[in-house]
Amino acid sequence: MSKRVLILGARGRFGLSVARAFAAAGWQVFGQVRPGAKVPSTAGIEWLATDIHDTEALCREAGGAQVVVHALNPAYTLAAWQAEVLPLTEAALAIAHGLGATLMVPGNVYNYGSDAPTLLKPDTPQQADTVLGRLRVVMEERLAASTVQTVVVRAGNFFGQGTGSWFDTVMAKELPKGILRYPGAPGVHTAWAYLPDLAQAFVRVAEKRSELGTHAVLHFAGHNLCASDWQAVLAAPMVARGWLAEGRTPAVKALPAWMLRLAGWFSPVMAALHSMRHLWQRPYGLDNYALVRLIGPEPRTPLVQAASAAVAELHGAVPSTENKAVTVAA
Repeated sequence: MSKRVLILGARGRFGLSVARAFAAAGWQVFGQVRPGAKVPSTAGIEWLATDIHDTEALCREAGGAQVVVHALNPAYTLAAWQAEVLPLTEAALAIAHGLGATLMVPGNVYNYGSDAPTLLKPDTPQQADTVLGRLRVVMEERLAASTVQTVVVRAGNFFGQGTGSWFDTVMAKELPKGILRYPGAPGVHTAWAYLPDLAQAFVRVAEKRSELGTHAVLHFAGHNLCASDWQAVLAAPMVARGWLAEGRTPAVKALPAWMLRLAGWFSPVMAALHSMRHLWQRPYGLDNYALVRLIGPEPRTPLVQAASAAVAELHGAVPSTENKAVTVAA
C-alpha cells in the first residue's frame, strides 16, 4: 500500500517544507490550500483547494491518507489566535478521524512560562503566562484527549525556507549593513530549528508512528545558539556578499524591549512578538532523547551551511563551493 499524507495548510512556510520532504521520501502528498490560493509547481504534491472546515470533501479527496499534518496557523496576532487556534485544531482532528489517520502537529515553546527550566523535556509542566502560550497549552490538551493518534513534535525558533520568524523578521534585516539585530541578551542560548531538518524529522516520525501510543510529544533539539554563535556563523555569507571585510564579524546590536513595544502600537504582529519576549531572557534547550530513541540521530544540517542557505533565500544567492552534504547528529 502506498504511503499517503495530507498536509493542511501546505502553502505556508512549514506546510510547504514538510510537503516537499514527504514527497522526496516517496510519499503521495495531498496539499490542502484555501480555495483560490495560488500554488507553486512542485513535483509530487497534489493540491486540494478545499476549505479546511469541509471535512467530508477533504476526506474524500485525500482518501487513503494514513497521516495528516496540521500546518495551519492563524495570522500572528492575538485576535486571530484567540479566534482560530482551537477551531482549526478541531477541524484537523475531525479530518484525521474521518480518514482513520495519525495527526501530526508542530509544537512550539510558547507553552512554557518565564519560570520554565533551562532544559525542556516532553513531560515538563506547561505553565504558560501569555495568551498565545495558554492557547497552545489548551490546544495540546485537546489533542491528548482525542481518540485520534496524535503526535506533537516541538521545536524552537524557525530559520530557513520562508519568512515570518525572529530570524528573518528581526535578525537578518540589517545584515547588508553589517549589523546583526539580536532580540535576546548576550550569552542566552535558545533553540533553533532549520526548517528542512525539522521537516525531515516529521517524515521519519511518520514512518515510525506505529511504535507510538495514542498521544506522543517529541522534542526536536536543533541548534542551541546565542548571539555570539550567530555572529560567528553569519560572517561567512556576509563576507561572500561584500557586506563585511574578510576576517570581520557583524556588529551585534540589541533589540530593546521599548522598541518592540513601540512597534507593537502600530503592528499587531509586533505586539504578539513583544508578548513572548520572556523566551529571550532566559536560556533554554529542548531534550530530544525520546525523538532520537524513535528515529535515530536527529536530522541536522551543518550550521554554516544552514545559515548560508537561509541568508541566500532572503537576500539572494552568491556563487558557493560549500559542501552540500547533510549530516546528522544526536
